[in-house]
Amino acid sequence: MKMHKTLLATLLSAGVLASAGAQAAGWCESGKPVKFAGLNWESGMLLTDILQTVLEKGYDCKTDSLPGNSITMENALSSNDIQVFAEEWVGRSEVWNKAEKAGKVVGVGAPVVGAIEGWYVPRYVIEGDAKRKLEAKAPDLKTIADLAKYASVFKDQEEPSKGRFYNCPAGWTCELDNSEMLKSYGLENSYTNFRPGTGPALDAAVLSSYKRGEPILFYYWSPTPLMGQVDLVKLEEKPGVDKSVSIKVGLSKTFHEQAPELVAVLEKVNLPIDLLNQNLGRMAKERIESPKLAKIFLKEHPEVWHAWVSDEAAKKIDAAL
Repeated sequence: MKMHKTLLATLLSAGVLASAGAQAAGWCESGKPVKFAGLNWESGMLLTDILQTVLEKGYDCKTDSLPGNSITMENALSSNDIQVFAEEWVGRSEVWNKAEKAGKVVGVGAPVVGAIEGWYVPRYVIEGDAKRKLEAKAPDLKTIADLAKYASVFKDQEEPSKGRFYNCPAGWTCELDNSEMLKSYGLENSYTNFRPGTGPALDAAVLSSYKRGEPILFYYWSPTPLMGQVDLVKLEEKPGVDKSVSIKVGLSKTFHEQAPELVAVLEKVNLPIDLLNQNLGRMAKERIESPKLAKIFLKEHPEVWHAWVSDEAAKKIDAAL
């Protein structure tokens, strides 16, 4: 019996030491993959691919990305089914807010500073465009509240008695927020709440209308390639409304606790917004896939990402590129 107890104690001790050794070895050294949210908007895709490359090449991590809309991915983050959400617009999502309050997710760093969002129309709708021989169709349009008298300007071809508001695709956090705004401004009966199937479908609708000089009302945000291609006016919201944007790298609580060496990298991540917009424009113009552009970015701008990583990791990433 004493031998059994001794053997049991030895086995338990060995197990504890093995567990401690695995934990001390770090997340990636212990063989666990880092799973990213497979975001489906351009800046989110590029940031995700940059971070995956940094962790793979600099810290010998296995990484993966799982596709899904932002709400699904935030739920997955809260249950540690994924570990990293590269571009979390903090405070926008009830899913995130509840998970953060419950201590299931943590936001770190400032990957993008200076992002904006809102409801937009082309400038020619308000001011006209003499070069294109376009008359101003809504000369007094300044605020979202003003849209009540301009529904006919933004006529929905499928429901001509109403205007059309181009919302985010269904499943994006902003789609829910915009739907509530339509109600709060009393516009739900005069505008259809149109949800394009994808982000590229929204872009196509905006660019198509813009090229034809037609009015269009839509939600949009920056950083994006589109903002550099068209001249837009952001409509004002109610006085006192604060839509300042805080973007962080979203992490599962488990990952935040168990991978301090990687968290230390993600806390420092920042892409200057002008440089980011330039690269997103390049992505669209040259039709470069995000994973390829991520490697080009890392090769061309070591001055940006060297500040995030250790000297050893920087050397390994540079060598891999």
